[in-house]
Amino acid sequence: MISVARLAVFVGLAGLVPFVLGAAGLFLMPASSVSILAWFYLYSAGILAFMAGIYWPIAMQLEHRTYPQSPLVTMLLSQLFFVAAGLGLLLQTPHKILLYSLAFLLLYLVDVRWMRAYWPGWYLKLRLCLTTVVVACQLTVAGWFFLLHGA
Repeated sequence: MISVARLAVFVGLAGLVPFVLGAAGLFLMPASSVSILAWFYLYSAGILAFMAGIYWPIAMQLEHRTYPQSPLVTMLLSQLFFVAAGLGLLLQTPHKILLYSLAFLLLYLVDVRWMRAYWPGWYLKLRLCLTTVVVACQLTVAGWFFLLHGA
């Protein structure tokens, strides 16, 4: 039987593949850049919404326990990131770049600062690795976009 940690590492690393391929694809297949960019941000929104959803079950378990965050704060955090994911899809590319880059960074900071008590240590190490690659991909896409379209 595979451990939860090992499975999370596998799924987390597999989840990076579309980010890396999307960022690389803009440079390798410039003729398809419009569809690659749209796909990249759709995937970004999906992953951000998925990650926001992990706070919801935590909030539902807090009612009769003593934890650092109230259920209300935890649910609001979940909704904030979920709404940001959806809103980002409606924005122009320069604003998408900013929103998704900051949202993934903030999501990690929330986990480390306010949600640390809920996560095993290995998870936060994994999240640091995943967040670093995701933000690097977001910044690579930003570099490509601003190189092509100017500041």
